[in-house]
Amino acid sequence: MATLWTDKHGTAFSLNGGSVAGAVAALLLLVAGIFLAFAALRDGNARQNHAQAAVEEALPDVGERRLLVALTHEPRKLVTEGQAAVEGNDKLPFSQAAVIAAAPFSAARTAEAERRKAELCMTQAVYYEAGFEPLAGKRAVAQTVLNRVRHPAFPHSVCGVVYEGARRPVCQFSFTCDGALARKPAPGAWAEARAVARAALDGYVEKSVGHATHYHADYVLPRWAPELAKIARIGAHIFYRWPGGWGMPRAFSQNYTGIESVPLFDAARTEPVIDYPAVAALPERRADNDLGGRIDVSKGWTPKMPMPVQASSALAKVYAAQSVTSVEASAP
Repeated sequence: MATLWTDKHGTAFSLNGGSVAGAVAALLLLVAGIFLAFAALRDGNARQNHAQAAVEEALPDVGERRLLVALTHEPRKLVTEGQAAVEGNDKLPFSQAAVIAAAPFSAARTAEAERRKAELCMTQAVYYEAGFEPLAGKRAVAQTVLNRVRHPAFPHSVCGVVYEGARRPVCQFSFTCDGALARKPAPGAWAEARAVARAALDGYVEKSVGHATHYHADYVLPRWAPELAKIARIGAHIFYRWPGGWGMPRAFSQNYTGIESVPLFDAARTEPVIDYPAVAALPERRADNDLGGRIDVSKGWTPKMPMPVQASSALAKVYAAQSVTSVEASAP
């Protein structure tokens, strides 16, 4: 006999050896069953996660990539805007895939002159796109620019990304083609934007937007939004990445060239100032002895356009005042 327990009154409760062995065996079977159930559940989840990861890692074929690029580079086409867009954006679900932070970006080996240009372009992007957004919103815009620099669907320089399409009907960052750059920036907000730009170029990573390559304001709903993976909302902006493997880390394989160009601005200035190319002077096409009706203001002549009915007498008076002979004055 084996005593299993004794109550408070001292009464012993016992089982014989066979009963004890049976209870232990049953308990072991129960534990084993629970373990096997958890293992099966774990394996099932692992297979599901692996299948999901395979879907996420799968790169779209070339045709799908071209369609996505064309969709997001076309003239601005909205499903809706205003309050209807706000409601539509709220209904569009976020991707359930984990948001993976991008690797730090470094321009440490970039020539100083190119670094200044990159900093100017990035500062402009942060200021004009998110100058009055929360700090995280400013950093998210900078991160999106750097993500594009590393993705083969976009130019491989900071200024190239920011000014993509600026000289064409469709610009990727609207401030480069809507006249916003003609407005002098607010000093305080410009300084904050520059600090965010410098930090991003020195390796700061805004983890909340992962590998986002697109964003838009919440009061518009672009046609491309449902086709991309919605991953974050910061302030008034909603951020997206490419779908599937094209938006995953291994797709961001493009190398930064370190060669920058600011197409509309003088990078040496501390403030953005419009600097359109000068119009070339027209070549002189007059004969050496052709006066061509030019007025020599150095002689005190005053331009005057007479009415048709006054033309004859007025012309004679002008010629007389300029010491023209009567023969020449009477000529047709």
